[in-house]
Amino acid sequence: MKTTLTITGRGVITLPAKLRRALGLSADDLLIAETTSEGLLLRPAVTLPIELYSDDRLREFDEAEAELAAVLNEKSH
Repeated sequence: MKTTLTITGRGVITLPAKLRRALGLSADDLLIAETTSEGLLLRPAVTLPIELYSDDRLREFDEAEAELAAVLNEKSH
């Protein structure tokens, strides 16, 4: 699919709705812009959510691991 895009004075490029739908893009999606020998390449950025664990959450993990170890220990005897 080819389309013409316009760059505003602030450097903003708008992707037409038809193009966004075809690519499965939505508001706030991140794109990687890369220069190639043929021009500009835009591609979706892969982002992965991360969770920062609090001390309480780490204790929950430790307790769950201890419970699992106890169950496995009982089954092996």
